[in-house]
Amino acid sequence: MKAAICTRYGGPEVFVIQDVDRPKPKSNELLIQVHASAVHSGDRRLRALDVPALGKLPMRIVMGFNAPRQPILGVVLAGVVVEVGGGVKSFQVGENVYALTGMRFGGYAEFACVNESKCVVQLPEHASFIEAAALPFGGTTSLHFLRKANIERARTVLIYGGSGAVGSTAVQIAKHFGVHVTAVCHERNIELVKRLGADLVVDYSKEGYDRELGTYDVVFDASGKIDKRLARNHVAENGSFRSVAGQGPASERKEDLRFLNELFEAGELQPVIDSVYPLDEIVEAHRYVDQGKKVGNVIVKVSQE
Repeated sequence: MKAAICTRYGGPEVFVIQDVDRPKPKSNELLIQVHASAVHSGDRRLRALDVPALGKLPMRIVMGFNAPRQPILGVVLAGVVVEVGGGVKSFQVGENVYALTGMRFGGYAEFACVNESKCVVQLPEHASFIEAAALPFGGTTSLHFLRKANIERARTVLIYGGSGAVGSTAVQIAKHFGVHVTAVCHERNIELVKRLGADLVVDYSKEGYDRELGTYDVVFDASGKIDKRLARNHVAENGSFRSVAGQGPASERKEDLRFLNELFEAGELQPVIDSVYPLDEIVEAHRYVDQGKKVGNVIVKVSQE
């Protein structure tokens, strides 16, 4: 099969397209023909070894010293089940599925194996593979941190980075819970974030934008780039602050994917897709994401639908 191989840590150019052996599913695994993956923070951080200086050595020890031990990155995938292990009970050959693979990665290849008990479910009925590949990362991350912040009990939420893969999903999920949403993003993305449901959108590129913000029951930094001391100034008494940076990884739960499916089918969740690159252009896809200007998700089209 064809796969994008991360040959060492570094810039986007470390990827090469190679022919490698197709994986064989174990008893409890699905073999999935991958139609779409995406470029998310987990992929680019590992590729670039983008962690604080004190974390580089521990990360090399865990993930591989000179290059990732799992050289096929891609934390999400969407595709078709083409083979199942003898112990698989919940899936059948021919089903369209999508998955969040976490630290197993594997999405940047034409085939990947996923344990049926892990974070994998059938596609929403009316979703394309490209749309499905844009759902799990931002969706499960938003659900994890918003639930930690007791979003169900909140009346107001402030979301920094409202146009990113996580933030654009968080805006829509917060609206599902009936919360008044204030989002912060760049001026060029204001209309998009309003269409996603934000009640108020503030342009962070404008000098003094912080003075336009009040206090909120929940403050969620969906970008991981905001000064935490500044953000905490906007947390109301007995409120909660959550950030994708420095507060641990988000949980990966099968039931969260099912919940995202329900929102998608109800028209309450629309994945935001910036651009789609073929697998052969994985270097260009990562180079674009490294610029920090993407809106929503950058998708990698692996196989033809």
